[in-house]
Amino acid sequence: MRSARKRASMHNAVVWALSPDLTIKVFSLLDTQSVCHAAAACSFFRKCAADPLCYSNIDLTTVVPKVNNMVVSTMIQRAGKVLRSLKLGVVPCPPNASVGTSQALVYSMRNSTDVSGFSWNDKRSRQGKESFILSRSCLAPLIADGGTPGALLRRLHLYNIERMDNTAFGVALSACPSLLDLEIVGLHVELRQTLESVSRHCPLIERLYFESSKTGRDDSLKLPTCNDLVNNCPHLTSLALRGFKLHDFKARVLVKGFHKLKHADFSTSYSITGDFLRNLGGNAGGSLLEVLILRDCMHLRELEVSRLLSAILAGRFMHLRHLDISNREGLASDGDWYRRSYTPGFMSLAQVLEERPNLCIVADFPAEGSFLEEQMTSSDMNSDINSLSLMSSHTSDGLFVSSSESSYNSDQGSGNEGSPSSSHAIQEESSDEVDYL
Repeated sequence: MRSARKRASMHNAVVWALSPDLTIKVFSLLDTQSVCHAAAACSFFRKCAADPLCYSNIDLTTVVPKVNNMVVSTMIQRAGKVLRSLKLGVVPCPPNASVGTSQALVYSMRNSTDVSGFSWNDKRSRQGKESFILSRSCLAPLIADGGTPGALLRRLHLYNIERMDNTAFGVALSACPSLLDLEIVGLHVELRQTLESVSRHCPLIERLYFESSKTGRDDSLKLPTCNDLVNNCPHLTSLALRGFKLHDFKARVLVKGFHKLKHADFSTSYSITGDFLRNLGGNAGGSLLEVLILRDCMHLRELEVSRLLSAILAGRFMHLRHLDISNREGLASDGDWYRRSYTPGFMSLAQVLEERPNLCIVADFPAEGSFLEEQMTSSDMNSDINSLSLMSSHTSDGLFVSSSESSYNSDQGSGNEGSPSSSHAIQEESSDEVDYL
């Protein structure tokens, strides 16, 4: 049988149309799982798939937990110094590439189910070990060999790694001085400490996407941290800080300070009222903004949105091509957060769309009276979010308007008071015997 396998492997190498170099080039264009599948086909493919170039862009993201620290370490060791991109964690659904998306990617293992319909909490491995849990040390291979694997890393995306903490994440970033693209979703790390690590270790960064795992509860960001980030990361062109208590004066420092900023996303930021938009554009900062997303900002005021539209009419924000001011609870009335505007009357909207035909304005608001004041249970909220469906219509003037009968529970404060971070429940974890490879 060994002789037959050897002859079959030699036959595959002879009849395969591509040389080893070209085969390696093809494998380097495949996703990580496909490379592993190819390596299992024959000895010739296995030798080609062992080349470090095949692992320069590692993508180990899954819909349900299937990867542990050992798999990550093996892949990073295979890549070595040619590692350029690393994606880890659980992504509940493929990220929407649409410019105006604000779809949440935060995932909880407590409520997850796989395609077989079994609850993740009910699964147990035969050894009783947690085989598919990424822990705080999953990024440790980046600092191995004096930091060689992380030295030239350009892209790092991490999704819903519940055991990651500030210390381990900061150490990992210290080994990535060439990082250009950082995406963080659902990690239990503080905004302030994360931005301090980025500011200290990633001076070349161009894109930063950070979505909180505790929406509306992280108020850790301080003004000196904002100033340090602006001063130490001057090349930033895309910034997304979603689900944080980001106050207007901090948002203003960030938007005004990053002179190359083109994409700003502050969706579900509970403390933003829109004050930070005053006097921006032109020479005052924010003049290069192409995309501005303020979706579901609970305290965004109708008056500030009207002022923004007036500023656009006055010739500011000339590069702006996409503006999202949607809110599932309507816009706040000036001076009274509890008074919600479900049908905002923007007097200048039609004129803006006429003078700026290339500008897309998205304004999704619920039907008046559809907002429910009563508290919702966590199960009701999960059900409501999962069943949320917006019926959209595109009018001839470029404005998106939609109605929804759904609503969600919100922070009933003014939005400008600090709030201590609530401790998150440690989820029960277990594992399965399915091998990712």
